[in-house]
Order: sequence, then structure tokens, then C-alpha cells
Amino acid sequence: MQRRKFIKTSAIGSAVLASSGLFSFQQAPETLPANLPSIKNPLNLYGSMESVIEGIRANNPMDLTVANWRKKNPRGSFKQWQTEARKCLMDALHYNPGPLNLAPKVISKEDRGTHTFERIAFNTTPWHRLEAYLLLPKNVKYPVPGIVALHEWGGPMCFGKDRIANSGRDHEVLAEHREIYYNGIYLTEELVKQGYAVIVIDAHHFGARIPKGIDNIPEDLDPFTLTVDEYRQLQAKLGSLLYYGVRQLNWAGTTWAGLNYFDDSRCIDYLATRPEVDIKRIGVTGLSGGGWRTNMLAALDPRIKASVSVGWMTTGDMQQHYNVRGAIGTFNLLPGVWNRMDIPDLAAMSAPNACMIVVGTEDILFPEEGKQQSKAAIKEAFDWAGAGNKTSFYSPAAPHNYNKDIQEKAFAWLEKNLKG
Repeated sequence: MQRRKFIKTSAIGSAVLASSGLFSFQQAPETLPANLPSIKNPLNLYGSMESVIEGIRANNPMDLTVANWRKKNPRGSFKQWQTEARKCLMDALHYNPGPLNLAPKVISKEDRGTHTFERIAFNTTPWHRLEAYLLLPKNVKYPVPGIVALHEWGGPMCFGKDRIANSGRDHEVLAEHREIYYNGIYLTEELVKQGYAVIVIDAHHFGARIPKGIDNIPEDLDPFTLTVDEYRQLQAKLGSLLYYGVRQLNWAGTTWAGLNYFDDSRCIDYLATRPEVDIKRIGVTGLSGGGWRTNMLAALDPRIKASVSVGWMTTGDMQQHYNVRGAIGTFNLLPGVWNRMDIPDLAAMSAPNACMIVVGTEDILFPEEGKQQSKAAIKEAFDWAGAGNKTSFYSPAAPHNYNKDIQEKAFAWLEKNLKG
């Protein structure tokens, strides 16, 4: 088994993040070529079973990639492809959230000078009620555009929305995580300063949605009270429970991606209930696993008028050969999709709504060839849709993060497409 290391973390951060053993951001082989790895130098082959995997892959139809569909349907329109692609993706989510009945409630409200901070609750399904944070700007003319902010996958699992929103409490592992991946900034606070209403929730298996009452995880657990050592132990336990949870979801007949897509979409439904929000001007952004969720939400929910996905774009074949171990998580697992379409097609589905993709040139989770191939495929799709000016691909000299420079570029893109 390849050994992994964590880059740009302190001793505490390395121990806490590494203890999960799963999909932390800066996982990489101990040795890398001078340049970022190439598919010509595959790193994640499957040993003696690789020929089986390659054989299966070679026999996949891949009929719903933009390029292949257009070859088979020379008179077909972008809208026809988009309809087919969305149906394929939606069917593969295997999730029906039931009728919409949010029953929203404001739990508490705080005046924080530049904005108000609300703790809210609403139903995402008839069987689940979710707590969220809503940040509303002050001294603005309502209604304002809304942003669904999505937290990343890798990192301290006991915290989800608290990574990018200031609940009024902090923890050493959170502070360090925020420093590494956001230059110490709460992303939601920066967004609300731009004049947006911002909503953020915990993804399944994160924050308030970790499985409690199993493996001696207390039902009344308060992660803010844990020492770093205690947190490290809990992180390892939660990591080991992750795929147990995936199997449970599979037994229930659904996927992690399906559950979270509809939860994220319900955030838009909630924003629609607020008179402070202009539902015709909704955006979404997130880092890493949050970037993937950004692509999914923008692909399937046309109410998203502008998206900024940070730190998750490549092609499937590049990722299988290069870093399927370090970057492919449960949020990527959708049988019946990746044998028909490719990852850039998620972004393509969002056209003609505005779509910005950000992947740093120093992001070791993705080889440069995969980024460039994705850029070309997405641009081709948007040009075909007649929306070539509605897509942007930014490749800063940065590792896997959402730093100040990326934030500035993202805010400019959202400003242009939600306020322009």
C-alpha cells in the first residue's frame, strides 16, 4: 500500500487530519515526479486486477459525453443533450425526498454589526429536520442575491458548516483547518460582506449529522469541548464508520450524492421563503467535496444562476490512473453515470447559467492534463449552448484551497453574474 503524507499542516493538523485515513486534502504519494503526475506514469493501478478494470472501462459506451453525443446526434441541440444527461444523473442518485414541507423556523438571531446571524431549522424530507446558519447583510436594499455555501469533505468530520461559518465558538483543529484552506477566513462572512444572503448546512456524516450512539460516540457529544487528542481518536472512529454509513444508505435504497443533492436543493427552497432574498439570483460555491456538490447542484437545479466550484475538476480516466485513492469519495460513487458521461459534463449541464471552475496548478489531487482536458470540454459545451461567455476556468499557482486570491476571483464572478 502506498504511504501518504500531508502537506502544509502543523504537527497538530497533520495528526488530526491524517487520523481519518480518508480523503484528507493533501494526500499524495511520498514521491512525485518533478512535474505533476501524468497518466503516462499511473500511480493508482489495481495490481493484477488492473486489466479487468481497464477492460470494463474500455467497453463503456460513454454516450453522454458532450463530444460523443454530438457525434451520434449531429442535428441534436444542447437542450436535448442536457435533458438526457440530467435524467441519467438524477436517476442514478436513487433518492426521492418526498413532498416539500419545509416548516421553517428561526431558532435564534444575533446582530453582528455588518450582518445578522441566524440559526434556522427546516425539513429536508418528511423524515429529517436540518439545522442551518443563515447570514443576512445589513444596510442593503432587499431583496439581495442568495448563496448556498458548501463545506469541503476532507478535514475534521465533527465540524461541517462550522468550518466556514462563525457559530461564536471555535476549536484548535477548526482554526488550523481554516488557516490552511481559507487563509484564516470564514468564507460565509466574506460572502455576506459582499451583500449576499448566505446559507450553509452540514453534509451527511459531518457536523451535527455524524452518527451518535454507535461505537461509544456519546449522544450528547459536544465536539467543541474535546482536546486535540480526544478529537484525533474521534476522527479516526468517524472515518472508520464512513463506509458503514454508505452501506446503510445503500440498504435504504439511495446514495450519499442523492441525499446531499436534495438537501442542498432544499436550501434554495428555504431561501425562497425569505423576503430578504431574490430567488431569481441564487449562486453556489464550495471547496473540494463542496466543489463537487457545487457542480451537482448547478447541473441539476436551474435556479442556480452562478456557480464557483473550487478544487474538484478533472476527467475520470485521469483520476482513475492518478489519484482514485486520494480523491474519490462516496460523493463520487454513482453507478450508471460514469460509464456514460465524464466529470466535465457536470459543469456542462449548468449552461447557460454562469459556471466558474477553479483548480490550482499546485493542487496535487489532480494532474494538470485532467484539468486542461476538462477546461476544453467545458468550453466546448458552453460554446455549443451559445453561452461561451458564461464559463471561466481559473488555474492559480495555488494548492488545494480557497485562499484570498481565489475568493477575490470568485466574488468578482458572482458579482458579474448575480448583480450585473
